Amino acid sequence: MSYAVKEIFLTLQGEGAQAGRAAVFCRFSGCNLWSGREQDRGKADCQFCDTDFVGTDGTLGQRYQNAAELAEAIAAQWLGAEAERYVVLTGGEPLLQVDAALIDALHDLGFSVGLETNGTMLPPDGIDWICVSPKAGTELVLQHGDELKLVFPQAGAEPERFARLPFEYFSLQPLDGPDAAAHTQAAIDYCLHHPQWRLSVQTHKVIGIR
Repeated sequence: MSYAVKEIFLTLQGEGAQAGRAAVFCRFSGCNLWSGREQDRGKADCQFCDTDFVGTDGTLGQRYQNAAELAEAIAAQWLGAEAERYVVLTGGEPLLQVDAALIDALHDLGFSVGLETNGTMLPPDGIDWICVSPKAGTELVLQHGDELKLVFPQAGAEPERFARLPFEYFSLQPLDGPDAAAHTQAAIDYCLHHPQWRLSVQTHKVIGIR
């Protein structure tokens, strides 16, 4: 199987329970909730996405011909000790492409594998950290994992809809945009009244990294 990749880069995880952790991000092209084209945003299932996942024109973006080739490209970006290797498979929606062969190839190179998904598809076995970010109006097929990270507020995707699902961490992330300050205050208030949820801030935007 080949893999269409938008970009690969080393950074610090910017949000959620793993914030601050060094990671190679592998962003896959394509999503099942939005084409990525601005002219389609108004009719997309997810209308607030702020990520460019279209094409293969980013840093190290290309079509990788097999799992070993992609895993080697990811490993080449890591600067730390081999025992601490960590990769985040993201998108778009990575589960349109991520398969058991890629997970095995990354594990063979000593990586712990994280996944960020909208939860509308089931993952292959063997992923070490699963973060699910539900979107209103979609079917949440993947209802368990390590972290549920909810963009807030979303009509039809209120936190109480997900609070009983079997996740270890529950993160509430304010919706960005012109009303970001109000959304942040609303998220703070919700976390204060519902301590099961932790505030997730997009620190990569604050400190100016990818």
